[in-house]
Amino acid sequence: MSKILIIHGPNLNLLGEREPDVYGTVNLENINQQAIEWGNTHSIDIDTFQSNHEGEIVDQIGKAKDTYDVIVINPAAYTHTSVAIRDAISAIGIPTIEVHLSNIHAREEFRHVSTVAPVSRGQICGFGIKSYILGLEAALSIINEK
Repeated sequence: MSKILIIHGPNLNLLGEREPDVYGTVNLENINQQAIEWGNTHSIDIDTFQSNHEGEIVDQIGKAKDTYDVIVINPAAYTHTSVAIRDAISAIGIPTIEVHLSNIHAREEFRHVSTVAPVSRGQICGFGIKSYILGLEAALSIINEK
């Protein structure tokens, strides 16, 4: 059975409470639940991981090698700053989809640049929780290419 790893970056554990005008009112548990239900519908195992710590995210990416077919990642604030996460994605060779709840290109200028995008198969942003589902659909497409 195919496996997808969803990684949520810093402060995403605060979804539902944090800036609902930007990120919506859905919490992380709801996102994970919808992703797992999507996986069940498509006969794909979905594992989720969230951390506020860059090193833990890097470790999780490294452990994904030889276990997962695709990674869907919302690096959150690390999108714009983490060379370590970028390098980990590049090193393991697992196709990765970058997702964001908000449209990072319509926000503050510092959010317009992603260190992760150049090593990802694609980026989906601005669709709220649907960004994750669209990311999973893209991951399924990648799995079906194999």
